[in-house]
Amino acid sequence: MIKALLAGLVSVLLSAGLAFSASLDGEETYDLLFRDGTLDSVDRDAALIYRRTVSNQLKPETAERDTGQIALTFRDDASEMAHLEFRQDEKHRAMGVFPASVGNPMIMVFYESAVRDMAESAGGSPFYIRNRVKDALIQPTEVETGEAILDGEAVTTQTVRLRPFEEDPNRDRMQGFGDLVLSVTVSEDVPGWYLKLVAEALPEAGGEAVYRSEMVFDRLEGTQ
Repeated sequence: MIKALLAGLVSVLLSAGLAFSASLDGEETYDLLFRDGTLDSVDRDAALIYRRTVSNQLKPETAERDTGQIALTFRDDASEMAHLEFRQDEKHRAMGVFPASVGNPMIMVFYESAVRDMAESAGGSPFYIRNRVKDALIQPTEVETGEAILDGEAVTTQTVRLRPFEEDPNRDRMQGFGDLVLSVTVSEDVPGWYLKLVAEALPEAGGEAVYRSEMVFDRLEGTQ
């Protein structure tokens, strides 16, 4: 009876959007974010489709340029390579080719997009920005376990949030990007591992985000 009550309480808490957190050391943080083999179970005739939405107060024109879909596909070339393509209506642009055996390259697209967008919007060296982000990837952090709805079904998720410029001596010169938070939500039940990747510079005092880039797993195409 007690076990049933406890199980019911956990279910209610998760459904309410509450999360349970645990500490990760730097190596565990990196391994969760850059997990190996995340494409191994994806059918090679299928396509993973992600939806990217961008808003940018400093450069509003980039929102339309960078909002669209990202498709991850496998070509029939026996080379086990993952091909990324950015799609806006009928316009398609190749984004790169990556070894599928390493894992899902969307994590690299996410971080590199945030680095590029920050350098383009707020100025500063992209090398400096990239190095701060790289350092954040191997720092101890908290992982939150929660729940999300995917295709009408509840799935267990893990979320990690990184703040690469929280202690940066130059943060006051970053035009709001000093508050940048990189949030990655993953799940065993999501094809390709990544459910949602969000880069957001939200002022500590509140208000509208200076910048927000959200990449969300949308669907799996091409399977029976």
